[in-house]
Amino acid sequence: MRAQFVLSEIGVGLRRNLTMTFAVIVSVALSLALFGGSLLMSDQVSTMKGYWYDKVNVSIFLCNKSDAQSDANCAKGAVTEDQKKQIRSDLGKMTTLVQRVTYESQDQAYKHYKEQFGNSPLASSLTPDQMQESFRIKLKDPQKYQVIATAFNGRDGVQSVQDQKGILDNLFQLLNLMNRAALGVMAMMLIVALLLIVNTVRVSAFSRRRETGIMRLVGASGFYIQAPFIMEAAVAGLIGGGLACVFLVVGRYFTIDHGMALSTKLTLINFVGWDAVLTKLPLILATSVLMPALAAFFALRKYLKV
Repeated sequence: MRAQFVLSEIGVGLRRNLTMTFAVIVSVALSLALFGGSLLMSDQVSTMKGYWYDKVNVSIFLCNKSDAQSDANCAKGAVTEDQKKQIRSDLGKMTTLVQRVTYESQDQAYKHYKEQFGNSPLASSLTPDQMQESFRIKLKDPQKYQVIATAFNGRDGVQSVQDQKGILDNLFQLLNLMNRAALGVMAMMLIVALLLIVNTVRVSAFSRRRETGIMRLVGASGFYIQAPFIMEAAVAGLIGGGLACVFLVVGRYFTIDHGMALSTKLTLINFVGWDAVLTKLPLILATSVLMPALAAFFALRKYLKV
């Protein structure tokens, strides 16, 4: 009988404050969708780091005849065969650091350039002798790039030492910045949702002050009086959390698998799988229930004296 009464009061409260309840549901849905999206973005960045850092190379670019005329690092002229042999020998001694060394000749560099940028206006004016020979080094630990840079920068015949990880770090910094921006918007949406929940509970408690007064007179416990209000907020939050879960699932489906189909268009990116999405849904649903319920509980202590 008591459970039936609590459920009926929940229905009455939701219907009385329909517009505010709708606002709570939308706010909770949007804020938790952003929360889930931020968690997935964090997972995506971690996945991309693990995928790309495993593939990055350090490149030692060697001086050619053109560099000897225009680059201060190559003032002593183009790289010689002896210098190339010495560089390869020194790399071979770094067994604790270097996993693999690949040499790229000028002809190979020219061929690769034509494959990637054959349609650019500059490609037609380039010749193989203008390309740079290079050693492509796969490190056992990508974080140890500076050891290679210190050992070979400034050496005769070396034009520059470049680390692909630096380019990736800039990309990941941009992604992390976007993630933090999403978290900031989520925080503001959560504050709005909490304020709406407090106001909804306040209005609901005021509209039913006569019923709660009678319940106090007949000896009803404080929890029994508060339960319908807390459950109203929890139900509204749960509906919003359910919508947030739908947003995440639909968003993952249409942006990565179908619709935009980024997984087929951006094959170089290892996107997070469905397991990452599904593991976030219980957390979102739990948050959608607990957050409004706690907000309602503390609001009732101020607006509903029992």
